[in-house]
Amino acid sequence: MKKDNKAYVEKIIKLLNKDYGGIDIALNFSNPFQLLAATILSAQCTDERVNKVTPELFKRYKSIDDFAKAVPSELENYIRSAGFFRNKAKNIIGSAKMIVDKYGGKVPDNMKDLLELPGVARKTANIVLGSGFKKSEGIAVDTHVIRLANLLKLTKYEDPVKIERDLMKIVPHETWIKFPFLIQTLGRRVCKARRPACDICPLKNICPSAE
Repeated sequence: MKKDNKAYVEKIIKLLNKDYGGIDIALNFSNPFQLLAATILSAQCTDERVNKVTPELFKRYKSIDDFAKAVPSELENYIRSAGFFRNKAKNIIGSAKMIVDKYGGKVPDNMKDLLELPGVARKTANIVLGSGFKKSEGIAVDTHVIRLANLLKLTKYEDPVKIERDLMKIVPHETWIKFPFLIQTLGRRVCKARRPACDICPLKNICPSAE
């Protein structure tokens, strides 16, 4: 990790905010459970694809109760194109049942309880907390954040939990929710895995991995 990394990461955020300041979560949702379901669907799938799947899904299943009572094979048909549809359907239905049975039909708004839901690890919990409840107990670490955090020398790890721990030490708490969106946008638009466009990157003058 770089020396003076708090000042360094603040400079990263400042530069990315100039270009991507208006960026928010890419998933479409109307309530915390829709966000939870969409985030489960987004595993190893693009947000763009998820947003094509969820309109019909949320039209068919309008409430948490609807999801809790869903027939797996029917729900699977709605989400098939998102990949790993059997496991994702199982986790969405299982989460809905637990929320109905254990949490009175309300999505938990804390990390501890969210992590008890089927298919929910810290990344999903952080997204639901941040974009669903405007609460920040951690930093969502996806594949873009893993890759760029290493390129930017913000961590030396590949493990999401260890990367999150490193980032929480140096990223200002008030930007924990937004920081992943800034990094993800940079990764999607400029710093692509196969062909990074270093010449047009807003971080080209400070990135230790810039070509």
